[in-house]
Amino acid sequence: LLTGHPSRTPQDSPQSHPLSTGAPPTPSWPLATLMKGLLVALLGGGVPAGFVAPFTRMAHDASAIPSLEILLVRCLFHLAFACRLRCGRAPLLGPAQARRRLLLHAAANVVSVACAYSSFVAVPSANAATVRKGSSTLGSALLALCVESRPLSGYDWFGLLGSTLGLFIMVVPDLLSLDPSTRLDDAFGYTLACLGGVALALALVIFRALDFPAKLPTAAFAFGALGGLVCAPAMFLLQEPVLPAEPLTWSCTVAIGMLAVVSFLCASHAVTLAHPALVCAVLHSEVVVTLAVQYYVLREVVTPFDVMGAGVILGSISIIAAQNVSCHPRDEEEGEDEEG
Repeated sequence: LLTGHPSRTPQDSPQSHPLSTGAPPTPSWPLATLMKGLLVALLGGGVPAGFVAPFTRMAHDASAIPSLEILLVRCLFHLAFACRLRCGRAPLLGPAQARRRLLLHAAANVVSVACAYSSFVAVPSANAATVRKGSSTLGSALLALCVESRPLSGYDWFGLLGSTLGLFIMVVPDLLSLDPSTRLDDAFGYTLACLGGVALALALVIFRALDFPAKLPTAAFAFGALGGLVCAPAMFLLQEPVLPAEPLTWSCTVAIGMLAVVSFLCASHAVTLAHPALVCAVLHSEVVVTLAVQYYVLREVVTPFDVMGAGVILGSISIIAAQNVSCHPRDEEEGEDEEG
């Protein structure tokens, strides 16, 4: 039917002729991009990251490997992106005008991961992951309100607040039942987790603002380079490095590095496709995976509040996804026309 019409004018578009039987054009609305970002954050960012916290706890319990040593091993995986950048003849640290922002992004990520890994060995891994994700979501929402031009919809805010409520349901009962003898250590662990979440939110917002070719592998390499330079001396000054002899420790450490790199790449890519606060809300799936591994593998106690909070988080993620799927494309096109 379209062979006699090599070019289509606006008057011949399917929107002007609702009864047209021609093949519809490929949709170009932001809806497809938004859903792609949420799926990348869910499957590539949240699920792999859910194994990092329990694996960190397993490696530490097996041979007392310090958290900064685990981070240093992860940085070695990030340094492999230098080959990708060299093959593409791209500068290792990006263009000169974006270098300062790129290094700030790397520093925020190093602080976030260092605080997270330290909190995973100080308090129960699921609780630490919960506090980190909760603070990152709230931080992303506040930062996005300051730097984003398009606000969140009512359903997005409902899902965002619901996921945060699920985190509070999981954490508050544990905080109220802390052992008085370890209360100071537990408070320090939760503080590190909160600081790690705020740094993660800052890193995601900074990455969203970066605009140059090959920014994803460049950011990954910058994280590895800066993290290696900082963690190597800090590990000897603040902690006692060990050379693990157990295969379990090496297996967990290598798995942490690989899964963390996948999560880093997917979460960073997701914020270029969807709102940072929505991405952080979907990344709460990490907490659900961590709870499952904590219960079935580590044999740690999972309370009814943990199960209830995990259910609220999953329901909130479903609300966010369903609202964006049911969003009418014409509304988004009208929003684009208004911006233009």
